[in-house]
Amino acid sequence: MALKIYGVARSRAFRTLWMAGELGLAYEHIKLDFADGGTRRPEFLAINPNGHIPAIEDDGFRLWESMAINLYLAKKYAAGGLYPLDLHDEARVWQWSFWGMTELERPALTVLLNRIGPEDRRDAAAADAAERALAAPLKVLDGALAATPYLLGERFSVADLNVASILAWARQARVDLSAWPRAEAWLKTCHDRPAAQQARQLQREG
Repeated sequence: MALKIYGVARSRAFRTLWMAGELGLAYEHIKLDFADGGTRRPEFLAINPNGHIPAIEDDGFRLWESMAINLYLAKKYAAGGLYPLDLHDEARVWQWSFWGMTELERPALTVLLNRIGPEDRRDAAAADAAERALAAPLKVLDGALAATPYLLGERFSVADLNVASILAWARQARVDLSAWPRAEAWLKTCHDRPAAQQARQLQREG
């Protein structure tokens, strides 16, 4: 099996497992967990010296950072499909992926950790503030979906997967998205895809 994916599905590895499912790739899932110190072991630090998950090995090629991994896999295995061939569309894939990391990830993760994380570590005020901070990027997303069903147009792409994988945290934390109906409907459509459901099942299995 050429592709190895390191990381438990309840981490950012979720988006890489979702991507592998969309691409129909056979892979070995190495359920490395940060909670038990697995990511700090020397054998994994040789793959990702940062000690974070996910990471992959693909025919001997090692790569870390989940967005870089997803862009690489999509371009290698689905150029012209999930990954666009047009230069401008490719740039928009990068734009939305990086935007998701800079505008959505921190508040979405903060809400999640403080709503459904360990009870003794929850901060209700921090969760509420983070939910309010999500309003601005959700308005941008909702506006982008006014003309087309997906971020690049008529077809689901790696841009949609990357952004929807981040907003999965907000959905888990029961953030009310009704003020942004287009974004809410788009997110449900993305999360209802079979590959997303399969990755979610991996989360439930641990």
